[in-house]
Amino acid sequence: MKNLLLLFSIAFLLTACEKGKTASEKESAKTDSATWKPVDSATAMKAWIEYATPGDYQKRLTRYDGNWIGTSTMWMEAGGKPVTSQSECTNKMIFGGRYQQSTYKGDFMGMPFEGMSLMGYDNAKKKFVSTWIDNMGTGIMHAEGEWNAVKKSIEFKGTMTDPARPGEECSFREIYTFTDDNNHIMEMYGQDSKTGKEYKTMEIKFTRKK
Repeated sequence: MKNLLLLFSIAFLLTACEKGKTASEKESAKTDSATWKPVDSATAMKAWIEYATPGDYQKRLTRYDGNWIGTSTMWMEAGGKPVTSQSECTNKMIFGGRYQQSTYKGDFMGMPFEGMSLMGYDNAKKKFVSTWIDNMGTGIMHAEGEWNAVKKSIEFKGTMTDPARPGEECSFREIYTFTDDNNHIMEMYGQDSKTGKEYKTMEIKFTRKK
């Protein structure tokens, strides 16, 4: 008798949960339908074509294709002693000139270093977008930025995993300043692990390899 009651109770709970789930899904569908903005097929097609077509900002990145020598200066903490190193970088536009893939090789505090980034200009967002991965971590950094015509620079802002504080993320900024076709500088700013205040963590001066 007890077993029958137990089976009945489980069946009742499963049915109740399923009914609740169905009601929730229906309510969610109503909300999505209410906020969804309808777009006709011709408008959608035009928007996708514009989104997929490389323009002036993608062409701007093309100017920095090629091989580069990077001279890096890093600070492990605010006011800390600078650590210098050198690396090589190869930039290459991919997917029909839509994105620039950059591969890095060098050393970091006596250890071999490898990294790769993708940079592009999102025609819909009207912003530059970038990702970064390297052999010093297992996460992917994401950032978005805007072109500053006066300074000839892109200032990226994003967040990254903070392994020292599980479950938390920290903010960072990257500023790419394009001096000329043969020189550019990347400056990175992050949060101090002790205070949370922003400080300059890295600077890389790139010179085109001859």
